[in-house]
Amino acid sequence: METTPSDLGLAARVTHLGKTYGSSSTAVTALDDVSIGIRRGQFTAIMGPSGSGKSTLMHIMAGLDTATSGQAWLGDTEISGLADAALTVLRRRRIGFIFQAFNLVPTLDVRGNILLPFSLDGRKPTSAESDWIAQLTESLGLGDRLTHRPHELSGGQQQRVAIARALATRPELVFADEPTGNLDSRTGREVLTLLKAASTGYGQTIAMVTHDPVAASYADRILFLADGRLVEDRDKSSAEEISRIMLGMEQRA
Repeated sequence: METTPSDLGLAARVTHLGKTYGSSSTAVTALDDVSIGIRRGQFTAIMGPSGSGKSTLMHIMAGLDTATSGQAWLGDTEISGLADAALTVLRRRRIGFIFQAFNLVPTLDVRGNILLPFSLDGRKPTSAESDWIAQLTESLGLGDRLTHRPHELSGGQQQRVAIARALATRPELVFADEPTGNLDSRTGREVLTLLKAASTGYGQTIAMVTHDPVAASYADRILFLADGRLVEDRDKSSAEEISRIMLGMEQRA
């Protein structure tokens, strides 16, 4: 009998994943035979030097890019062969995104931005979902900001709105792409604490791409990529340990 990702307790996985850009003499290998699984309910950091393939890996796992070889799964759904229309629906309903640049809609207020995944799906939240969103906005300190537009918020508040939007539909997996990159260190720590709480308190599965050892130290697990390959898979580590591994990777490069 075939083993499915859910049997393994995985929210997502890739097997023998390869990605090449360009062709023949100009080909660039971004990923080279990568096989990993993102465990359900865990906060996983994906790290590596610039050009290591970490963003490419996230984009393929999120259905934003296609692999040259290998397979990608979200839960029990193999996404590597899905058509664009099916991928769009899958991303909207089953995946949350948090970006470095916040990516809020400037013409919508906080409430409108948080409800955007539902609007794009052509539906209103159920009563249970509305209760969840109310709980989220309060826990993120946004209760008195719901009628504000993004330009009226600090960077930290805008990222909190982005987190609420990503969690609003209770997605199977949230991808965070350098979520603290545009924040000062204190606000960045607050955002990382919120992501950690979403994982430990609400059982949310989070995969975060980062080059920051301090950010990665908040994760339960750290995957290190170099030259398109997985080179180390570690449980929770200190920022100092992560820095030491990264420095060693840079020196070997």
